Amino acid sequence: MNSLEGKVAIVTGAAQGIGKALADGLAAAGARIVVADLKGAEDAAAGYPDGVGLTVDVADEGAVAGMVEATVDRCGRLDVLVNNAGLYASLAMRPFTEIPLEEWRRVMDVNVASMFLTCRAAVPVMREQGGGAIVNISSGTPFRGVPFLLHYVTSKGAIVAFTRALAKELGKDDIRVNCVAPGFTMSDGVREHPEVIEKLRDVSVAARTIQRDQVPEDVVGAVVYLAGPAAAFVTGQTIVIDGGQYFH
Repeated sequence: MNSLEGKVAIVTGAAQGIGKALADGLAAAGARIVVADLKGAEDAAAGYPDGVGLTVDVADEGAVAGMVEATVDRCGRLDVLVNNAGLYASLAMRPFTEIPLEEWRRVMDVNVASMFLTCRAAVPVMREQGGGAIVNISSGTPFRGVPFLLHYVTSKGAIVAFTRALAKELGKDDIRVNCVAPGFTMSDGVREHPEVIEKLRDVSVAARTIQRDQVPEDVVGAVVYLAGPAAAFVTGQTIVIDGGQYFH
């Protein structure tokens, strides 16, 4: 049994979409949930027993430090960190020569630097407790080399490398660091951008071994597994969840 009873889990970007599905799954496994999001965090947290909602910009160093401090103050501990928040659906697909430098930097800040900040803030707490689990959400795109989203694909590839390197650093502390890489998912954010669905939905489904839409709930099982005791000897790994679009 992969119980998370008595554990506290922060999920970034958990007010909707994949993040909310992950928080639901962790809560069902027994974890107390801390929802960290730019919008709607308190409302989303109200749906969980003793849930905590924190308004956080994950690219802001002070806000992230405050997130971990508030979690420990209100919950007494921190056992699981799920780095889910990121930029994707709002990004326009275009040749890399047309990507503004400011947009490139914003994607790197939100998708990559945020994980550095959250892990840097959370790890001292986990070390003091004697262990913990970090699960980073990447994407299947860096494995396939998807064009016209170079900043996004680059950022998600960086998360895989970040996961492997950090896992090596933290193994001695019994802090496991793993990664999940979903395929094109019909999340709330994607549904708000019909132009993204028009470009990517059909081609993604056609390329899969399991030919149907991917939904946020498809990602939950792997994250709950990696966060819990059933994965006690698993670290530095990336699980691709895309219905068999890419094998590695």
